[in-house]
Amino acid sequence: MLTLVRYSLDVIRHEARQLVDKGIISRQQPIYTLCRYIPASEWLEVERELELNEFLLRDRIIDLLAQEEWSDD
Repeated sequence: MLTLVRYSLDVIRHEARQLVDKGIISRQQPIYTLCRYIPASEWLEVERELELNEFLLRDRIIDLLAQEEWSDD
């Protein structure tokens, strides 16, 4: 049985946040960099969700993570 993963904008942001936090990708890289870390069979779903939320694949990861929360030290 095939299980489909629903990629909401929150899920995409979470995936990107994890990759940035681990140092695998940089905030300055384009959003399309994420395609290396999301299965090809699911990438069209990700592209569709980004487009619906007015993101371009050439936009930077930091644009996707723009609503980062910073805690005071």
